[in-house]
This record gives sequence, C-alpha cells and structure tokens, in this order.
Amino acid sequence: MSKRRLFHDLADQIVQLIESGVFPPGARLPGERELAERFGVSRVAVREAAVALEAKGWVRIKSGSGIYVCETPDVASRGDLPKVSAFELTEARALFESEAAALAAPVISEALLAKLDELLAVMAEDAPGDDESSIEADREFHKTIASASGNPAIIHVVEVLWRMRTELPEVRAVHASVCNHDGQSRHDEHRLIVDALRRRDPQGARLAMRQHFNRLLEAMLDVAEAQAVEDLRRKSAESRERYRIAAKIG
Repeated sequence: MSKRRLFHDLADQIVQLIESGVFPPGARLPGERELAERFGVSRVAVREAAVALEAKGWVRIKSGSGIYVCETPDVASRGDLPKVSAFELTEARALFESEAAALAAPVISEALLAKLDELLAVMAEDAPGDDESSIEADREFHKTIASASGNPAIIHVVEVLWRMRTELPEVRAVHASVCNHDGQSRHDEHRLIVDALRRRDPQGARLAMRQHFNRLLEAMLDVAEAQAVEDLRRKSAESRERYRIAAKIG
C-alpha cells in the first residue's frame, strides 16, 4: 500500500502559514535547508512542495533567488476554488453525482463497467486508508461515472468538486479522519453503485450513490462530535491544572 506523499503535508503546512500571515505576500520563504530542518523533512520533499505550491499559484520560484509568496493569488493557476467545509462539499457531491449516476445507468458501456470493477479491486486492496493510491482510485471511479453520463457540464462540475476534495487542506484532513475507519463500508457502497449501473437501473444508481454520500455525511458528523468532546476534555484538563497550580501558590 502506498503512503501519502510527504510533500503534500508539507505544502499544506506552508499554505496555513501563508494564510495566517507568517509568510505574507511578497515574502521570501526560508531556504531549503532551513525549511527541511523546521518541518523535519528532506530537502527533496521541500523542493516537491515548492513545485506543487507554484502550480497552485501560492508561490513563485525564482532561480538563484528563492521561493516567494505571490503578492496576489493566481486565480488562473488555483482555479479560484471556494473555501468550503467537507460537509458542504459532500452535500454538493451528493446532489450532482447522484444524478450523474442516474444518467449514466442506461448508457454506460461494458468497457467502463469493466474499468469500474478494476477500480473497485484497487480500493478493496487499499482499504482502509486515505493514501494516494486509494484517493486516485476513488477519484477515477466517480469521474468514470460522470463521463458515462455523456453530459459535459456534469463532467466539469464533478471534476471541480474533486479538486476541492483533494486540494483544500481542511477538506482533505476531514476525509483522512473518516476514511481511515470506513474502508469496508466505502467498498460495499461503491459495489452497490456498480451493481445498479450494470442492471441499467437509473433509480437504483441514484439511490445507491445518494446512500453512499449520506453515510459519509453521518461519519463526518460523528468525527466532528468526537473532536468537540476531545477539545472539551483538553480544555477542562488545562483549567484543572491552572487551578491546581494557583491553589498551590496561594
């Protein structure tokens, strides 16, 4: 099973520092060696992260000079992705991809059905997890269904929704928290979608896709609630410690 590429995590951390103002527009990032030591990664990972950030319009790499934060976001490079939550994105995906599945069911080819079977096999091998191989197989699965719909507008929308899924750091973090525990459920849900497509059943395909996203939404809510409880426990422990120290001093 392939591991999530380290430079993606590093790029996410640098983006967070840019957005928080630690690295303001126009600023030169620290050198490769300093960044590698700061984040505990190799210089190769730093170079890969820099290239990825430049491709998305966050920075400019100037040969012989360094890496600079862009003065203004490069909308053309970054695609002007909106800042949305994982929950909001999943609601939108449920809306569009359920209808894409319904449109695909009567017309999907045997070749595309075979491709979906192959992608199911990859996802079964990688479950559970949210590594690069699993994410890519999942993305290809949903894009293949969208392409089978034959509707260019739907294909484009699904492509953009998947960019949000993979390029927005907060969305990807939530998916990682959920997908590390639901590999078998995801595989079973994807299999039900393929079964409905193979039956040429539009309503069944729509329902199977919707149920897949409904379960994902529920899992996200469970993760959010667990995180809220953990945050409350942490704050309570900190308060008790402060009280203990104050009482000892008094």
